[in-house]
Amino acid sequence: MRLNGEISHKEDEEDEEEKQSGVLQPERLVVGYALTSKKKKSFLQPKLEILARNKGISFVAIDQNRPLSDQGPFDVVLHKLSGMEWCEIIEDYRQKHPEVTILDPPDAIKHLHNRQSMLQDVADLNLSDCNGKVRVPRQMVITKDSLSIRDQVFEAGLKLPLVAKPLVVDGSAKSHELFLAYDRFSLSELEPPMLLQEFVNHGGVLFKIYIIGETIKVVRRFSLPNVSKRELAKVVGVFRFPRVSSAAASADDADLDPGIAELPPRPLLERLARELRRRLGLRLFNIDMIREHGMRDVFYVIDINYFPGYGKMPDYEHIFTDFLLSLEQSKCRKRPATAA
Repeated sequence: MRLNGEISHKEDEEDEEEKQSGVLQPERLVVGYALTSKKKKSFLQPKLEILARNKGISFVAIDQNRPLSDQGPFDVVLHKLSGMEWCEIIEDYRQKHPEVTILDPPDAIKHLHNRQSMLQDVADLNLSDCNGKVRVPRQMVITKDSLSIRDQVFEAGLKLPLVAKPLVVDGSAKSHELFLAYDRFSLSELEPPMLLQEFVNHGGVLFKIYIIGETIKVVRRFSLPNVSKRELAKVVGVFRFPRVSSAAASADDADLDPGIAELPPRPLLERLARELRRRLGLRLFNIDMIREHGMRDVFYVIDINYFPGYGKMPDYEHIFTDFLLSLEQSKCRKRPATAA
């Protein structure tokens, strides 16, 4: 299985790079994009733009100050903006221009903005016939009254330590923070709304599974270390982790225990990706997965993100341009043949 920007007229040396990298193809695919400045910088890297132009793909910035229907024409619209107004704009455009591929539909993306709902589709899956089991950690949502969290956790029977994450995912750095709580009394330090998950020991390694259409790419990242029973008995408090498993925490080249480093079985990943693409209605997302320590075939999905940081993924420019071209090829196959 296989992963924006203005049409940029860069300096002469970039043009020379293009000539050296291959024969330029005539323009055959126009991709309109609406991204935050941060997303544009991380995703629309020169290597992607150059390769795309060589393959006949143009990235064109969407002007948010002009009606979307007055721009283009586009073959694909790639977007990652927040806000109800933008969602209404892109949904209206999707209804009026069914011939344009929208990556991805706003209603489908919205499903991943809430950590409680994002994992429900995983919990409903039965993948036991795919060389492994995929689960979701036991979890609960705290919406208000931090002083009562301790009692709610006790009543729900959740076991310590607990991972606490902001309930709403809005793309901000704060929404990617997480906390590790070692005792029930310290839970009152958390600020609802939060999602609480039982912490699963996983050898300190997380598998980041990138989905781009039908392509799957897996990378290893360092994560939180195991918590021993002795440590749990001695440590108290809530500890904040601003960003876990970032690209800087790559574990792909680390000397790891084979039982920890071994990637999840390919049949399991393919089935999981296929089912989630269908259930979520998305083509661009990633799955954060861990393997339960000491259990070779038991995995947990702990997060799903829409349009993640593909720019940090090896060979993303080749995977993403191939994906875009496959969208156009799929459209061509669906078009009725014209009479001669």
